Amino acid sequence: MKHNQEDNKNINRRTFLRSTAAVGTGLFFAPSLLAQQSKSSDDINIALLGAGAQGKVLATDCLKIPGIRFKAVCDIWDYNRNWLSRRLKAYRHEHNTYTDYAEMLANEKDLDAVIIATPDFWHAEQAIECLKAGLHVYCEKEMSNTVEDAKRMVQAARESGKLMQIGHQRRSNPRYTFCFEKLINEAKLLGRITTINGQWNRSKAACEDKGWPKGTDIDTATLQKYGFESMQQFRNWRWYKGLGGGPIVDLGSHQIDIYNWFLGVPPKSIIASGGIDYWTQHEWYDNVMAIYEYQTEKGAVRALYQTGTTNSSQGYFEVFMGDEGTLLISEASNRGNIYREDWVPETKWQPAVKNGYVLQQEQTQAASDTSAAVDARESVPAARYDLPVTMDKPFHQPHLENFFDAIRGKATLNCPPEIGFESAVTVLKVNEAVEAAKKLDFSTQEFKV
Repeated sequence: MKHNQEDNKNINRRTFLRSTAAVGTGLFFAPSLLAQQSKSSDDINIALLGAGAQGKVLATDCLKIPGIRFKAVCDIWDYNRNWLSRRLKAYRHEHNTYTDYAEMLANEKDLDAVIIATPDFWHAEQAIECLKAGLHVYCEKEMSNTVEDAKRMVQAARESGKLMQIGHQRRSNPRYTFCFEKLINEAKLLGRITTINGQWNRSKAACEDKGWPKGTDIDTATLQKYGFESMQQFRNWRWYKGLGGGPIVDLGSHQIDIYNWFLGVPPKSIIASGGIDYWTQHEWYDNVMAIYEYQTEKGAVRALYQTGTTNSSQGYFEVFMGDEGTLLISEASNRGNIYREDWVPETKWQPAVKNGYVLQQEQTQAASDTSAAVDARESVPAARYDLPVTMDKPFHQPHLENFFDAIRGKATLNCPPEIGFESAVTVLKVNEAVEAAKKLDFSTQEFKV
């Protein structure tokens, strides 16, 4: 009798989780239905595909979220798979381990969702098969390394009726959502945005090729089965064409996605310069500068983005410049401020100060005295205000929480596949523009699925 009750509990739990996922796509269920579920019915069984550096980060963040239970870990490298498996067992997550994801899908019958953190070129096949298997999917960015495969992923999600969250985690970061909703859209402190600058610079030391411990090599047959020519390529796949997209995709994707989000439109054109300037053993460009043109309801916006791999100066950040103010924000270390242009009366920003949207700093004389400008070519320094919202969780945790809450029917996805696809189109075209060595236009059709 106990066995039958347990079976019924599992069936009820899975039925509830699968049905309430419709709330995450915009459908609504009566509060009474949600209230009838016991606490245990909120548990979500998940598998992880890809136990590399990013997979370990996501798994670690998941361990901080109540009601998430790992049931399987899949990775082709014993070294990574076993390391993460030991960690999960230490946290009392009983699970199975696999080398092949198809075997995992065939054997695991009590999964609700899968987290995909494998190399980009595997995302489409794995996400589509997981969706077909009736699982919700959290897929790391870049959604795919080709636009065609990214489009197939969107179509598969629609056909399956399951949820798919793309890992642009800034869209769940409370500091970014606060700036977008309160400072830009509600208080309109920037005025008309005209220019965007962003960068992600990494030091030479941080960009050295990854090695691997002696005696942990994957055999040649297994490497080739899963698309790699060697351990060197397996460990450094981001630098190889057909596997990853280079730094502009690996790093720039996060920030260029914010350009589209904050402006509310995709770009209309791209021009870019880049090359294999330093890391000559690689196939992708190690130094890239790109300029996008946007057309918003208020007018044109030009957006510069750069990524470098030999110097870490200023790290990574985004700057949104309007005719009335400037927002500097970064995912790193709660870095960020907003600046009021000198010509804008202080009284215009007082409602935002009163509402707690910005924290006013004591201004120096230079911020209010035009005599501070030493000659006619200099502008009076802008007045600085601090942001009141901090991020006290690991970077990926809120985005994962949003995904799991959507599965439970308590939220809508912050980055569904349609948004991920728009960002993929925007980012992948940078490498095309570098190769073409000319300005490329986007058509509105490119962003549609």
